[in-house]
Amino acid sequence: METDVELTLQKKSPAGVKLECLVVFSVAQKPLSLDSIRDQLPPEAAAVMERAVELKTFHGKKGESVQLLTPGGSASRVLWVGLDKPETLTREIVRRAAGTAGKALAAMNISAAGVLVPSLPENGPGSGWAEGLAEGLALGAYKFEPYKSKEVKPGDEPPVELKKITLFDPQGAMGQPAMEAGAVRAGAINLARDLGNHPPNTVTPRRLAEEAKSIAKKRGLKITVLDEKQMAAEGLNMLLGVAKGSTQPPRLMMLEYRPKGATATLMFVGKGITFDSGGISIKPSANMDEMKFDMCGAAGVLGAMDLIAQMQPKVNVVGVIPAAENLPGGNAQKPGDIVKAYNGKHVEVLNTDAEGRLILGDALAYGAKKFKPDAIVDMATLTGACVVALGHYASGAITNNESLQEKVVAAGKRCGDPVWPLPAFEDYEEGIKSKVADIQNIGPRWGGTITAGLFLKHFVGEIPWTHLDIAGTAWDVEGVGHIPNSGATGVGVALLADLAAHWK
Repeated sequence: METDVELTLQKKSPAGVKLECLVVFSVAQKPLSLDSIRDQLPPEAAAVMERAVELKTFHGKKGESVQLLTPGGSASRVLWVGLDKPETLTREIVRRAAGTAGKALAAMNISAAGVLVPSLPENGPGSGWAEGLAEGLALGAYKFEPYKSKEVKPGDEPPVELKKITLFDPQGAMGQPAMEAGAVRAGAINLARDLGNHPPNTVTPRRLAEEAKSIAKKRGLKITVLDEKQMAAEGLNMLLGVAKGSTQPPRLMMLEYRPKGATATLMFVGKGITFDSGGISIKPSANMDEMKFDMCGAAGVLGAMDLIAQMQPKVNVVGVIPAAENLPGGNAQKPGDIVKAYNGKHVEVLNTDAEGRLILGDALAYGAKKFKPDAIVDMATLTGACVVALGHYASGAITNNESLQEKVVAAGKRCGDPVWPLPAFEDYEEGIKSKVADIQNIGPRWGGTITAGLFLKHFVGEIPWTHLDIAGTAWDVEGVGHIPNSGATGVGVALLADLAAHWK
């Protein structure tokens, strides 16, 4: 973890405690009043907040926040954040509001802050809000700055990093388990963010495999890693073909979580293209640096396995991650090449920039045969077409099993990773039929997200399967409280873990 803000819980009021900043959450109400919390506030904080009410500079609305300076006392600053109307409050609104607070605190050049825990009904519209509050604070406070110089010019004050947030809960509205659960979830998501944000010369396929081994060792998971020679012996030719243009060898990672007594098995597969130039079908140079994010599916699966091992659901879970670089070297795969996939199908490669579906196809077929899962979910930054269709606020889904897809969509709603189903009609499959092979790796211009997903369908057999295209949601999602405005988001970590936790 590059950023790790410690959350602690105290069953007392923040009044009289020396704080660099105190965060207060309020629901929208008319007239806005401090009556229910005034005795829990430092007097100087209550005074500036009353003044803000008088001047109508704060109303408690969703997305609203204001920073107030106090004249002195125990709290130097107050960050007042709006939630929503009590009757429309949800866990996600609380998480986003807490994320807004976390972002603001991380930008204040302070080392520690306090939060007055609001008193909300745990069984009301915002059920689960306490866990969401802790999660949002830790997610919002996330920063990725390991490559920024820490040098300080003479006469300048050194920058201060936010290290600790104390949750003050005098009314006993938040339990220790809820705070810890929120912090653990945020930690796994931030782990995935870190992996996505590192540059491609740091996170290579081999480095990603080392990170997977580290997670497995820490969480007590079984791990198997195949190198290029082992993959050649197994016939994983699509994965190897993508890697041919790079001097960095590919890897296939398989992590296993197997709790005692579990009978069902889920398999999660994440695309791990650690850098994607497009290969011979090279991409335009503008923004090509962002193609380090083409392994965010892999990062999401690794984060999910880290979280699942801590949550300990009663279901077997296997995480499968194919990793490679896609570069235009002298040995690179060429448009027009035909490769034999692990499952025996011949695939015509018409565009080397449609490489993610190639490495996923082999990983899906290999994992399906080896682990015989009851259901498969794969996650990939697969198509720009998905960004055109859905923008940056929902991941697209293609499935061969409506029941599984409904479970995936429900998991996304519960955890705040929205998923939108796309059609998978047979008519679309006509677009990936090859004239000279079984299938081709690209279809017509239109419906690209769908044809890419249906390509993967050829490698799962009859096993219930859902594909998630996270091209729009994996990085640079702006305007969401708990998500950084730039860089990796950690999408999918919570969704996959939630699906496992609610599997029946």
